[in-house]
Amino acid sequence: MTWLPLLLIDKSANLRYLVLRNLLQRNSNDKEIQELNLLREEDSIVTDLFALQTLDGYWSKSDYVSGAHSTKILATAQALARLGYLGYNQEHTAIAKGAEYLFSLQNDDGSWPLPQTREKQLEIGGYENMTIQTALPLRALAMCGYSTDTRSEKAYQWILEQRMPDGAWPTGYVKGNFGYVAGYRKIAHSRWGCRSNTTAALSCLALHPKYCSSDEARRALDLLLGRDTKERLTLGFEVARTVGFEQATGFITYFARYDISLILKFCWQLGTSIEDSRVRNLVVFIQELQTDHGIWNYSPKPQASRWVTYDILHSLAHLDQNEEWISFEPHTPFQTYPKKQRRF
Repeated sequence: MTWLPLLLIDKSANLRYLVLRNLLQRNSNDKEIQELNLLREEDSIVTDLFALQTLDGYWSKSDYVSGAHSTKILATAQALARLGYLGYNQEHTAIAKGAEYLFSLQNDDGSWPLPQTREKQLEIGGYENMTIQTALPLRALAMCGYSTDTRSEKAYQWILEQRMPDGAWPTGYVKGNFGYVAGYRKIAHSRWGCRSNTTAALSCLALHPKYCSSDEARRALDLLLGRDTKERLTLGFEVARTVGFEQATGFITYFARYDISLILKFCWQLGTSIEDSRVRNLVVFIQELQTDHGIWNYSPKPQASRWVTYDILHSLAHLDQNEEWISFEPHTPFQTYPKKQRRF
């Protein structure tokens, strides 16, 4: 385990805590775990975040939390996602306040509003709804332990109602019709499926004790695994963004990047067997990128490399234990905007 000393000397008490708890299986009685618990809230990864929370429980659209075009809902969801990833839950005051703020803005049907009001969207000929508008706050709440809250369950039902017959989620609905799917968001085996919205929906289902093994979740992962690409530069992007090294920008483009480490996480969360040929190929590709020191380098933001390494090791450890489900969706070569054949 050449990676172990490199992770345990990191200055972040939260990273050291996660390594001991999730990779080395230390329990709450362990002296090092108890010591780190006292140091975690002094970690710069969370101190600034706690300081930016308002008295009403939300985070504003600060560059530290999210992109310039964000809203209070999206900024609060991003902040809660970070805290949830680091192991904080509803017992923490900041999370309880943030969660109540999000729930206070939930629509009667279980969804959260679009960045613009539905009336304004229709006025300018835009979308009536998009799955991602609800998936982002719901994912954050589920990461903090609210997946089975009755209010969250209502949001899950809304998300499932947006699902298309082929198992994917569309870009959204415009006057009852499926919205346009840009080439970079296309799904190989779905005509109107949007990869960004489908990834967002799956990120919620994967965190629910019942839906993580549902046919709906497995079909969504099937479709995402159908993309036969291995993109090295985006490996670990989601972790880097969650922890705060990458900025959380975009709305419909939130999951535009195809991060194989995120797909690998979905695989173990849904109980996919490593005997699945596509999963095995992903594992082989990821392992080939591991350095001699046991680290995965995240070249866009090298300071995130240890976090990416922890996350990948965590996924690989869980994946080895899975023997439940093998998918048979074929690989399909992917090209963002394929050249059209000339008619003459």
